[in-house]
Amino acid sequence: MKNLNHAVVVLVAAITLVACSSGSNQTLDTAVAQPTGGGQSTVKDDDSQKDIVRVAVGSADHTTLVTALKAAEYVDVLTNAGPFTVFAPTNAAFDKLPAGTVEGLLKKESKDALRNILEYHVAVGVYKLENLRDGQKINQVNLDDIVIGVADGKYTVNGANIVATVPASNGVIYIVDAVLLPPSK
Repeated sequence: MKNLNHAVVVLVAAITLVACSSGSNQTLDTAVAQPTGGGQSTVKDDDSQKDIVRVAVGSADHTTLVTALKAAEYVDVLTNAGPFTVFAPTNAAFDKLPAGTVEGLLKKESKDALRNILEYHVAVGVYKLENLRDGQKINQVNLDDIVIGVADGKYTVNGANIVATVPASNGVIYIVDAVLLPPSK
């Protein structure tokens, strides 16, 4: 035990010596400080390809989706490595819902319902457009299936049109023109 204590003192002294002799004004505390709080979404990286959440945040057409992700506390989940396939409704898609629906889902007491809907828009794995087949079922994070439609070179998911494909560092995003609602249980 005495040798272990001695080794710890020597290690701390060595780190202090290196930190002080590095020519930096950085203290030992700041040299080894770990960020507190936050998750994967707090990592700063302006050089790499954007992850799913950063793509959505950068899109003026997805502010409602971003607000919903924040309310559901799913920002960190979708910034993780994935891979994910996300069917991302536009603001206009959310506007098609009955009046008051979005506002109701954003309330704290509706968090479980909001999460279920958001999870119905996400599959684990990358499903490339060219590999999707008419009638294909894909199990979503909420454990319900969506159904892909392919006709005349156009793709749909549960009848909603896939209007664009956006690659992300942790998967693929399909922009859809309707909110996908999970089947009633």
